[in-house]
Amino acid sequence: MSYIPVIYNDAYDITVPSRHRFNGKKFSKLLQYLRCSSFSGELDFLVSSKVRYRDVLRSHADDYVQRVATGTLSRTEVQKINLPYSSQLVKRSFLALSGTYTAALQALETGIACHTAGGTHHAHFSNGSGFCVFNDLAFTAINLIEYGLVEKVLILDLDVHQGDGTIDICHGKRGIYTCSLHCEQNFPFEKRHGTRDVTLKNHLEDTEYLNQLSCTLADICGEFTPELVLYDAGVDVYFGDQLGKLDLSLAGILKRDCIVLEHFKKRNIPIATVIGGGYSPSNNDIAQRHLSIFQAAIDVF
Repeated sequence: MSYIPVIYNDAYDITVPSRHRFNGKKFSKLLQYLRCSSFSGELDFLVSSKVRYRDVLRSHADDYVQRVATGTLSRTEVQKINLPYSSQLVKRSFLALSGTYTAALQALETGIACHTAGGTHHAHFSNGSGFCVFNDLAFTAINLIEYGLVEKVLILDLDVHQGDGTIDICHGKRGIYTCSLHCEQNFPFEKRHGTRDVTLKNHLEDTEYLNQLSCTLADICGEFTPELVLYDAGVDVYFGDQLGKLDLSLAGILKRDCIVLEHFKKRNIPIATVIGGGYSPSNNDIAQRHLSIFQAAIDVF
């Protein structure tokens, strides 16, 4: 293929307090790095657009969505999301749903597409949690199937934290297989039971992690053949991450991403990627880590 679709929006950044663990400016910094990268000429930049309200209601409760949109979330609800409520947050939360959905549509056409946000896997049906307002992965999988675009979707979550919200929303939904490789002793501390959950011990390094990943991909292959993969390529598995407890190197993360993309490319299964978690006070550091999945897409496709 000549170009890899990259979905972005200038409204993804949000303002957070200076010492907040969530880096609200990493999205624009990542986009800046992508535009200046040596492979920028191989990327097709597409802007995410507004999402249809009725589509959001397939993955989230109407009263919750209305409280988000109208600024009537309770103090407890905002505390659980752990981001300051603002019009910025509302706008980006709706746009990010569209961004991942658009990436999925592009992937069905081209084989691969990458979103410069997404991976908000802690958002549940009727509440947000852990920096996540709405769940773009569940939203995308459910709507793709509802509209008859695919029948079977694999959500492969390699963020360091379990995608508990994704599991809850997708539980019992036809055609959706959830797989999460996550640190056992990390948020959320009450784990959910998805289709396949692989718990990892603290301080796991590259070799053991990649072996576990390869075994997991082989196991999935024997159980489920998706028509599309939604891949959460969180970089909070990095050994220097503020909220991670694994010890992967940057080279290990790139190898991880290449293994995933190669696995599904060989099987002619389209894959849409989201950036997931990654935590550092430095915009530059975290944006550079998130470049991995885009570099892998160039290397593999």
